[in-house]
Amino acid sequence: MATFPSINPDYGVQKRSSPNVKTVQFGDGYQQRLVYGLNQNLKTYSLSFRNLPETGANSSDTIETFLDARAADGASFDWTPPGESAASKFICLNWDKTIPYPNRATIQAEFRQIVEP
Repeated sequence: MATFPSINPDYGVQKRSSPNVKTVQFGDGYQQRLVYGLNQNLKTYSLSFRNLPETGANSSDTIETFLDARAADGASFDWTPPGESAASKFICLNWDKTIPYPNRATIQAEFRQIVEP
């Protein structure tokens, strides 16, 4: 199992929760909500890695090469979100790289938590 490089995202990480809840609406106006599934509240993180060097250790190339390799083989990776004590499994289906300055790059990525054995 691959582990995301130890490059921390910038502050301002956005964590999105989307609990899987089914709602039953009764004719008299009442509702019943049921949690659906075992892993019903997986998280999605929107991350920014700003002004990284383009090459070398802890660079935008390190991140991009890692994500390209996971996309090529469809594999997940381990990553520990900020403020969490344990790693979880994630996939990254899309990311953007911009080059605002010579030899500097910014990567914005979305990590989606998954459940695998």
